[in-house]
Amino acid sequence: MLQAPENLGLVTRDAFRQQANSLLDEMGVGRGQLVVDMAAMKEIDSSGLSALVMVHRHAAERRQQVMLRNVGPEIEFLLVLTKLDDLFLFASDS
Repeated sequence: MLQAPENLGLVTRDAFRQQANSLLDEMGVGRGQLVVDMAAMKEIDSSGLSALVMVHRHAAERRQQVMLRNVGPEIEFLLVLTKLDDLFLFASDS
């Protein structure tokens, strides 16, 4: 499980993406699911959305999935508004 930062944006996107990709690579092709716990996330900007898309793309290339857990209503609304909600699985409980 990967803990998302409080603010996923320009400053934090590269470290987040590297951590996520590293966890995906450890699982092996076609195996596993990366769970991103977004409970602490308060803000996400276009750079952060781009990082999520890039993580999803890396997972898809490896035939893996990304699940977002504990997504707050404002972040979920933004994902729906940008039509990125279709890329991810969602779990509300921890």
